[in-house]
Amino acid sequence: GSATLVGTPAGIGVWGTVRVAGHVEPNAVVWLDTPSPIDAPQGQTVVLDQRNQAFSPHVLAVRVGTKVTLPNNDRVFHNVFSFHNGKRFDLGLYPVGTSRQVVFDQPGLSRIFCNIHPNMAAYVIAVATPYFAVSDAAGRIQLTSVPPGTYVYHAWRPGGTELSGAATIQDGVALDVRWP
Repeated sequence: GSATLVGTPAGIGVWGTVRVAGHVEPNAVVWLDTPSPIDAPQGQTVVLDQRNQAFSPHVLAVRVGTKVTLPNNDRVFHNVFSFHNGKRFDLGLYPVGTSRQVVFDQPGLSRIFCNIHPNMAAYVIAVATPYFAVSDAAGRIQLTSVPPGTYVYHAWRPGGTELSGAATIQDGVALDVRWP
């Protein structure tokens, strides 16, 4: 069972939609700042798959400290690396049927590439909060167990600027994010 802090309101489910210029936006990451940082990593294994010379998912959001498994389920070798902001690593060549793991121990955006297949790219965002979501193909987001209150939200999308603002979380109120 899960422990409940005495005096803490129960969290609620929050739904919303992400739009850019009026169109729904998949693969956008939305997260809420917590009053104090929460560094606990995600419990379950998180996978960034490699298949058909593409990463899946294209955008992955994780909590800081989360270990991500990068299996090679392709028919070819891959060499996965990230040398920009966020987590820097180079996993070296590894063949089909094998995996490597990376712990994303700092908040921020990591751009993930394969130096053999320049068309392969993925984004991993590590956030210091349990309240985050990646929008689905219809631009929908869902956050779970968020204590009601006012939060600073952040939103990021591939190729776009980061948005932030204030969001009031309460029952029945959607968290809609709009880029102009």
